[in-house]
Amino acid sequence: MKNKTQPLGPGVPAEFVAKFGAHVKFALCGWDRLILRGTLRSLFSPRRARAYLSTAGVLLKDFRDWAQALTGRVRDTAMDAAKAAGRPYQYLSSPETDKLALAREIAARDRVKSGLVAVFSAVEPCTAVTVRGDRESGRLVPAVQRRKCLHLYHYLLHPTFGLCHVRVQTWLPFTVEVWINGREWLARQMDAAGLAYVKRENFFSALANPAAAQALFDQQHCVDWPKQLGKLLDETHPLHAEITAPLWGQSYYWSLAQSEYATDLVFKDRAELAQIYPQFVRHALTSFGSADIMRFLGHVVPAQTGRVNGRFQGEVLTTRQVRREGVRIKHLVGQNGLKAYDKYSEGLRIETTLNAPEVFKIRRRATGKKRGPKGWRRLRRSVADAQPRAQVSRAANARYLQALAATAPGRSLGQTAAPLTKSVRRQGRRYRALNPFAAKDAAVLALINRGEFTVEGLRNADLQAVLFSGPARTAQEHRRRSAAAGRYLRLLRAHRLIRKVPGRHRYLVTARGREAATVFIAAQAADVAKLTALAA
Repeated sequence: MKNKTQPLGPGVPAEFVAKFGAHVKFALCGWDRLILRGTLRSLFSPRRARAYLSTAGVLLKDFRDWAQALTGRVRDTAMDAAKAAGRPYQYLSSPETDKLALAREIAARDRVKSGLVAVFSAVEPCTAVTVRGDRESGRLVPAVQRRKCLHLYHYLLHPTFGLCHVRVQTWLPFTVEVWINGREWLARQMDAAGLAYVKRENFFSALANPAAAQALFDQQHCVDWPKQLGKLLDETHPLHAEITAPLWGQSYYWSLAQSEYATDLVFKDRAELAQIYPQFVRHALTSFGSADIMRFLGHVVPAQTGRVNGRFQGEVLTTRQVRREGVRIKHLVGQNGLKAYDKYSEGLRIETTLNAPEVFKIRRRATGKKRGPKGWRRLRRSVADAQPRAQVSRAANARYLQALAATAPGRSLGQTAAPLTKSVRRQGRRYRALNPFAAKDAAVLALINRGEFTVEGLRNADLQAVLFSGPARTAQEHRRRSAAAGRYLRLLRAHRLIRKVPGRHRYLVTARGREAATVFIAAQAADVAKLTALAA
């Protein structure tokens, strides 16, 4: 029978659509939060900071007075701009204050429709240029160190980005951060295009035209970031031209300090999501090992060995948390992460957060070269790589959804196990039943559940690695092991857990195989006391 389930877009894999697509109204893939950082990179070097001060005509002994005066001018300029626009300037004694919530409250109270909402100031930690005494030479020297200084938060209702803010550090090197929400941005795009929608904070629960909305979302990848950010800089930090004048023509370098890319699947019925989502959470907690999570987030973990590169010094963590928006499961690999949660009980959100994009490799030319061959090079933090950053994030979300597709909705362990615990006939031959709780059968089921075989396929050698310990010592033993693995492959095919790739000696795990492996791994990890309580 032909599957008539409609595709949900390039960000949702076919395996997920085939299993759960009938429950989903639409999917939407795009930026959630973006933190763009503007830095004067040369000032992070004490030697170049000395050259900068020399060009600006500032003696090291006069640095403190000069820097404090410049800080005062930056602050006063912001206060004057707020006063001229009739908007509040407010000092926040605690940096923990929820500035976004406060800005929303002020915008609603004053019915602000566009332009400046408010300017907040707060003393917060930063990396700053200062001058200190050097004990060895007995002289003053520039230094770059961690300290605290005043920061200015300009909250704006921007015509393109919607509600966003620009954070300006008021002490050298005057680092700037721009925080943008992709969903706010999309709402402005849809308003301009006349597309109706229902939005709750940063989540769209209804769209008049999902395909058109996705097309507008994809346009965000092609924005001219230096131009747009330059305009925001002129508006919120007008002294930047004076500050950068001694830098010999250099200006702010823009990078993506953090990006969150979300894939939202809005369900037709809340009850269906409420039934399915807890099974997604259990599947993620019990079935995804550290190697799987690392592969989701771009790390290379060879299928043959499963060993992590020794240069990786981070941790792989999985946590579950109940939040206001819903139950969240979060995976962390070093500085990058993957999250899944039931957004307001209406949709499933999968979100990739990148703080260290260099884990991923993309095809591009060498930095600084407009011509020449493309090669596989690390993804940069620069806004020049914003579009491929979106692509790798969307692919990470898709890999996660593909793995979640193995979840068996609404079926008991007994229903799944029954066909496997009976012998079957294939092409006139009888094949034994599987015993998922026997050591070898359990090891094989765990093997086929590993994420890398979703794409690459399973080999005879992969099966040998779990059936036997250590390398074969003789050619005869190698043939014996290969024959044993071959018999196991035929057994798995007879039970329709794997299928052969045409023309290759590789086998792909079927939907039935992934489902069976998932439920048996979950069963093996189940708490006996909890199962007993459920049966009581």
